[in-house]
Amino acid sequence: MLIKQLAIIGVGLIGGSLARILRKMDACGEIVGCGRNLDNLEKAIELGVIDHYETDIKKAVAQADMVIVAVPLGAMANVFATMQDALLPDAIITDVGSAKGCVLEDAQKNLGTHYSRFVAGHPIAGTEKSGVTASFAELFTHRRVILTPTAETDKQAHEKVTQMWQLAGAEVVDMVVEHHDEVLAATSHLPHVLAYSLVHTLAEMEDRIEIFRYAAGGFRDFTRIASSDPKMWHDICLANKEAVLKILAQFNQDLAQLGQAIEQENSHEIMNIFNRAKTSRDEFNG
Repeated sequence: MLIKQLAIIGVGLIGGSLARILRKMDACGEIVGCGRNLDNLEKAIELGVIDHYETDIKKAVAQADMVIVAVPLGAMANVFATMQDALLPDAIITDVGSAKGCVLEDAQKNLGTHYSRFVAGHPIAGTEKSGVTASFAELFTHRRVILTPTAETDKQAHEKVTQMWQLAGAEVVDMVVEHHDEVLAATSHLPHVLAYSLVHTLAEMEDRIEIFRYAAGGFRDFTRIASSDPKMWHDICLANKEAVLKILAQFNQDLAQLGQAIEQENSHEIMNIFNRAKTSRDEFNG
């Protein structure tokens, strides 16, 4: 058995789905959940996602050989600081945060001697829904999980976290932390910023009721991710600020170029932009 006792700090979509698949694969023994929302934790027990729960982080991790931290980025530092003197000497700690530079910094500052056994991770999987009721065992099937080990990362810890995600059905890749944050700013963080911004813009318009009434499938598809947890994405924007601002500036420049082409009725430029976008999207989707 890969994991004797798994502690999940934050039993939501990601943490709950990981618990489900590891249990299904008989990869772990006891699963302990930890969080502040008692209703969510009780539901996790009812659904069979966890075996029992604690609201005290120290108690939750005390006997765990693997700890998954699945909380918003803004809460990471406090979670690491709280658990560090309660961890078993050989416990492995990993996370599921969407930005990695800030998490590694928080871990280095707050995990003490356990920092070498921390393996920063990011499953590229999710939905716009949250909470343990949204979790399902197949969430990570054929999805990528990015790990960002450093020179200080314990090799055995890295290997065990890799095995855990592979058992969950994911393809695991290693990436330099700075590159991870730049790539994810472009492919994940920017789309969420745009979706939130578009819905906010339309919601502020006087005829918003009429606008939303006639919103078609394209609008629903594009803005689906604006139903994601606002707190989580607030933390991501601030935690990965530099990379998000860089890609946002590039997008604003390209959007202004398209706006100018429309204003000038530059049919050739409009078609070039649309054709390049369609070709790129079709290649990606294929």
